[in-house]
Amino acid sequence: MCAKLYAGVDVGAATAKTVIFSDGKMLGYKVIPTGHSVSRAAMEVTKLALENAGIELNGRQFNEIFSYVVSTGYGRDGVQFSDKAVTEIMCHAKGVYFLIPGARSIIDIGGQDSKVIGLDENGIVSRFIMNDKCAAGTGRFLEVMAEVLGVKLANMGKEALSSNDPCKVSTTCTIFAESEVVSLRAEGRKREDLVAGIVRAVASRVAVMGRSMGFRDEVVFTGGVAKNIGVKAAFEQEIGKNIVVSDEPQIMGALGAAIYAAESKH
Repeated sequence: MCAKLYAGVDVGAATAKTVIFSDGKMLGYKVIPTGHSVSRAAMEVTKLALENAGIELNGRQFNEIFSYVVSTGYGRDGVQFSDKAVTEIMCHAKGVYFLIPGARSIIDIGGQDSKVIGLDENGIVSRFIMNDKCAAGTGRFLEVMAEVLGVKLANMGKEALSSNDPCKVSTTCTIFAESEVVSLRAEGRKREDLVAGIVRAVASRVAVMGRSMGFRDEVVFTGGVAKNIGVKAAFEQEIGKNIVVSDEPQIMGALGAAIYAAESKH
């Protein structure tokens, strides 16, 4: 008898992710831009994740393939084939703890929000704090600044690490920060110094947010921004701790959702 298949679908503001899970392990995953339609992105990313896992649809519907599907992220209620919706806080904790059982603090930065999550020794969420009201300290903040400076988003981290004199950039508001960066650029400041100031602003904003609950070892950095080596280095300097980044930090929520699906009674 074939093992049962489960799926976790995380539809965020910027990207949609699906993890295929079975028999206690991840079989495949996919990450794509969310685009204008949550339901369409959820369908497409799940089809691609199945392909990545080597599983063919062969004309079947998702409910004929999966035993259970859990959705998460801001678009979780728009995943039409989901059996249950679970908050991203719970799913991120579940996914991180599965891969990194020593994790006690999670820094997650997505396209439109940032959060710090504390875990106990059993991987249960003990505390969390979230910023979803302002773009400062999010992936969108970095996108805006990359556009202003004419630098590729993927190259920002490397460029930031080449700086010897980082600029000071506002951490309170994206609009104010953009004005500051434009002024500093007009003063002739080097681009790498501007980029370094920007990534430090992101790290500072989220570190201040998380200090009220404290950062406990092991600290794990997740979300698309975790791929930015400059932001990771800035965080380590801000909080005085080493930070762990998994091979694919964007799929933690989807992985946690898939594990919840496998654990669900059905």
